[in-house]
Amino acid sequence: MKRHIILIGLPGCGKTTVGRLVAERLRAPFMDTDTIIVRKTLKTIVQIFGEEGEPAFRRLETEAMHNALAGPPCVIAPGGGWAAQPGALESLGDDELVIYLKTLALTAARRAGADGTRPMLVGEDPVERMRQLLKEREPFYLRAHYEVKADTKSPEQLADEIVALFRESAG
Repeated sequence: MKRHIILIGLPGCGKTTVGRLVAERLRAPFMDTDTIIVRKTLKTIVQIFGEEGEPAFRRLETEAMHNALAGPPCVIAPGGGWAAQPGALESLGDDELVIYLKTLALTAARRAGADGTRPMLVGEDPVERMRQLLKEREPFYLRAHYEVKADTKSPEQLADEIVALFRESAG
């Protein structure tokens, strides 16, 4: 693998699940920025949002992405809001392949669940909040190199499709 694969999309679209499968198929490392942040801070994402606010989380997320991108090629799953942050997509070089896992707000809300681990959904109607997030973020998601419809496919099917796109893009 000679370039990074970055999976973007709403919370619950499958970035982590599918990303792990893609990395396994390509025999590449997998990095989930939320996991990196939790390990570094010893706090949950919800704790960071609650105690320090979203701007602090976004700084940690930017740092985690910068570090992942500086390392050897890997599959990266940033948080759902990363792509919509000012300069995030512009900071990528030619060695990154960005893939949008497109889901309906209803699908993303159902998958993300109301387990309290998604700070952008805490205390709100998850479906309505996902609709709002999709409206705000999709203009950024649509800037990806490829869009993969993730509503009705299994994680394995999505991983196979992404691997095929990756190989196709490599020439």
